[in-house]
Amino acid sequence: MAGRLKAAIYMLYLAYRNPRGPWYARLFTAFVVGYAFSPVDLIPDPIPILGYLDDLVLVPLGIMLVVRMTPPDVLAECRAESREVAGSKPVSRVVAVVVIVVWVSLAVLAVYLVTRW
Repeated sequence: MAGRLKAAIYMLYLAYRNPRGPWYARLFTAFVVGYAFSPVDLIPDPIPILGYLDDLVLVPLGIMLVVRMTPPDVLAECRAESREVAGSKPVSRVVAVVVIVVWVSLAVLAVYLVTRW
């Protein structure tokens, strides 16, 4: 199941990069892929049971929603391309920087709000 999840995430990454998809599906896809690859989770993994629950629920739910939003012909093309490039992994330093900046900004905002409270 983990292998299929990784393949689905890579397919979504390709769908995000495909300009034929609607803008709202591409935006939501960026959030799902960013969350799936983010080292920071909504619920930290060391917390027993609950730590992995968000990954087991949120990521597949996000994938399901993206698949429904994206046109079938775009998904078919991305699935075929992901099968061809199954061995290599995408590297996007820009996405990594954006994810880190978002999480650091949220952490700074949380600290600010807690100290102010």
